[in-house]
Formats: sequence, C-alpha cells, structure tokens
Amino acid sequence: MTWWDTGEDDEPDYDESRIKVRPNPKGNRPRTKTRPAHEDAQIARVLGVDRGRYSLLVDEDGDNEHRISASRARELRMKPVTGDQVDVVGDLTGDEGTLGRVVRVRERSTLLRRSADDTDEVERVIVANADQMLLVVAAANPEPRARLVDRYLIAAYDAGIEPILCITKTDLADPDEFLKNFTGLDFPVYTSRQGAMPVDEIGAALVGHSTVFVGHSGVGKSTLVNALVPTAERATGHVNLVTGRGRHTSSSTISYRFQRPEGAGWVIDTPGVRSFGLGHINTDNILKAFSDLAVVAERCPRGCTHLPDAPDCAIIEAAESGELGDNGPARLDSLQRLLTTFA
Repeated sequence: MTWWDTGEDDEPDYDESRIKVRPNPKGNRPRTKTRPAHEDAQIARVLGVDRGRYSLLVDEDGDNEHRISASRARELRMKPVTGDQVDVVGDLTGDEGTLGRVVRVRERSTLLRRSADDTDEVERVIVANADQMLLVVAAANPEPRARLVDRYLIAAYDAGIEPILCITKTDLADPDEFLKNFTGLDFPVYTSRQGAMPVDEIGAALVGHSTVFVGHSGVGKSTLVNALVPTAERATGHVNLVTGRGRHTSSSTISYRFQRPEGAGWVIDTPGVRSFGLGHINTDNILKAFSDLAVVAERCPRGCTHLPDAPDCAIIEAAESGELGDNGPARLDSLQRLLTTFA
C-alpha cells in the first residue's frame, strides 16, 4: 500500500539511512579534476632519462646548482625528455636515496623527432629545446649515406634547428665527392681525421647553444663528444669489418655541459641510428629552411611540388634565368633532393 492510499494528507518522511550506497571497493578517496598548483616547485633541466628515472639539474647556474633524481608525477601525462625544462617538487637535496617528482613540463622551443618509418605518424621524441644539430658522418668505414643525411637535415629544418656537418675519418677517404650532394645548402662543414680533430673550431660553434649530436653508428660521434667534454666518458666502439656497420655504444640521450673560457653550452649525445623515419614531418617546413627560395615560391601555382616535373614552378624558372645567382641551381637541386623523399 502506498502512502496516498492510507488517507494521510502528508507525504511520509524518508530515512536517509535506508538509502543503499555501494562502497568504494578500493577504499581510497574519490578522484578529482582539481590538480595541485605546486607553487613551490623549482625549475630543473632534464639531463637524461633511464628506466623511468630522470636526472635533473636544479638551480642551473646558481649558487646551489646540483643534480637530483626524480620520477614523473602520476598526474603528468606528458613524458619529459632530455633537454626539457621542468618543474620539480619533493626532496630536492640530491642526497643518496632521495627522489623528487616532476610535476610540469615547461613550454618547448624546439622538438627533434623521428618516426619508426615513413608510414608511421607516431613520433619518437629525441631531444627538446636544442637549437643546433651537429651531424657526424664518416668519409669511410662506414660509407657515408647521403640519403640518411638528407633525412637528418629534413628533421632539423622541420624542428627549426640549425644544422652543422662534421665529416670524420677523412684520412681514409676524400670527402669532396660526398660533399657535392650538399653544395646548395648553407651550413658550416668541418672535417676530422686521426690526430687532427677540429675540437677548437667545433667548440667555438657550440658556445651559447644547445647542440644535439646525431649520426650513424660507428662514425666517431662519441669520440668527438669525449674530445669536447672529457668528463663525458662515453663508450666508443668499432666498425664490423664484414658488415661495415658500427656497433651501438651509446644507449641513451644525455646532456653534458660544455665549457670554454669564452662561454658555455650544452652537448647532447644521442644513440647512433641506421634509419630515420619522417612520417611526422610537415613538408612546408622544408621550403621555409630555404628562405631565398621560399620568397620566390610565393609566385608558384597553388599546390606546386617544386620538383623537376612541376609545371610553371617559379623557383625552377628563376634558377634557369639566373635570378637566383650562381648558386641558385645548386640550392634548387638540394631542395628537390629533400622534397623527393616524400614524392
């Protein structure tokens, strides 16, 4: 019988104790979207990442500069990478057994990425906030691969990073023929040979910059890092005489402070790779790296590929007419070599 059938005028009072509530099976507090502000967090630089632990430099260039170990906060979705500026809380003493907690990743100025292959749009972040890329290539043993260098350059241009090229082992082979592939590109080129490593010249170019070192396995990248930063003590390997391939000796990306009398910088050593996927690249950024050609490209028809068979391409016409100067055809050839990767 319901209450309205009893003849009573008023609705009965309900007892809240009769309401059944399913208990929290985990026995913990309910989740909330409100996140702590961490106003007491300190800024730190990520020097390296190893199995979920972050090596951080706290109070960079300050009186209390020191290194600590930290983990990533559970609420932080973005994974910090080497070169990141982060906010960290917790035990920041750096004492043995202590652990801080990374709660924020600060805005990045650049992001160098690669994908597994050209069809994979999922990016693998290599380093953050680098403004230079030192691309190390051997003149021989292993043989230089122009297409791999092209891919590194494309990734650098896409990220807004200035490239530098270093050719090692020039005592084994003349690099001039290889360098002709990049005649139209305007970036510094250094050569190195046994007993004559250009440490001073390259070192001067690193001051005031955060430079990421990249290259094929076995080209002498770690040897160059050790010459520039003796305290790095990066492992060095050799090239297999049968396969001609280098052995991976650097297994992680690590930042080292580079110090000279006139100033300091950061050297970021990365593991050697044999392939470099570009599935994540925006091809428009490649043309932006050729600022002189980008101006001419504004006269191109919509959707112009700028490749040799492109009809009415203003860049091709300007190169043929001499509008771009003596180096114009070489610049166009370099641009087309990079764009062909995506054709």
